[in-house]
Amino acid sequence: MPLRNRVVLVVGGSRGIGKEIALTLGRAGARVALTYRSNKLGAHKVVETLRSLRTDAWAAETDATVPARLKALIENVLQRFGRLDILVNNVGDFEWKPVFDTTLEEWHAIMQSNLYSAFYGSKYALPAMRQQHWGRIVNLGAVGAERAFGQAKISAYSAAKAALVAFSRSLALEEARHGITVNVVNPPIIDDQELSLEEAQRVADARFPVGRPATARDVAEAVKFFASPEAAFVTGQVLNVSGGWML
Repeated sequence: MPLRNRVVLVVGGSRGIGKEIALTLGRAGARVALTYRSNKLGAHKVVETLRSLRTDAWAAETDATVPARLKALIENVLQRFGRLDILVNNVGDFEWKPVFDTTLEEWHAIMQSNLYSAFYGSKYALPAMRQQHWGRIVNLGAVGAERAFGQAKISAYSAAKAALVAFSRSLALEEARHGITVNVVNPPIIDDQELSLEEAQRVADARFPVGRPATARDVAEAVKFFASPEAAFVTGQVLNVSGGWML
């Protein structure tokens, strides 16, 4: 259990990739705090599952795009668990719409959820991580973000994820001397985040050279690596969990 007694906060951990990250890190021994915005039932099911594995777990409602609320949430995590070792910034809204039809409100919402939320979470987690001279920050991007890859109808999302990579690399340089690593995991489109390996094989998509679409577990295992002691010398990196897609 490489993460025994480490405390992880998964921002956006009630469903899909975030849920699997919370479960995977919990199975690795971490004590897990996770947030949800509206999916209270899903979040508490994750907590119940983790507690059935004798893992300390806790869920709290918050909106990661509101700085004061995320700051208060992290303060609650520190009060409850006594420390914060690993931060996973997983929230990120998606809008399939061309620039011509995108409203100002929609543009700002995409930026707030995909980029600003990672800044808020990192900023408020850093003091505790610096104090203990140990920390892991893992941000969830999107395949191709490190190349500022563009695609029609997702301009705001693509721009936010490319900026997230630049932010993560800059933060990695700033915090390296404090024992804090910062890395990015880029997931592809997850066709069905609840698929088992066998089920995923049956619905293999030609976009993926490995012969199957990605699952949430594939992404979660990459996050676990960056959070692990074995990744102590790895920072500022971007890992595409893409099955060879977009090489």
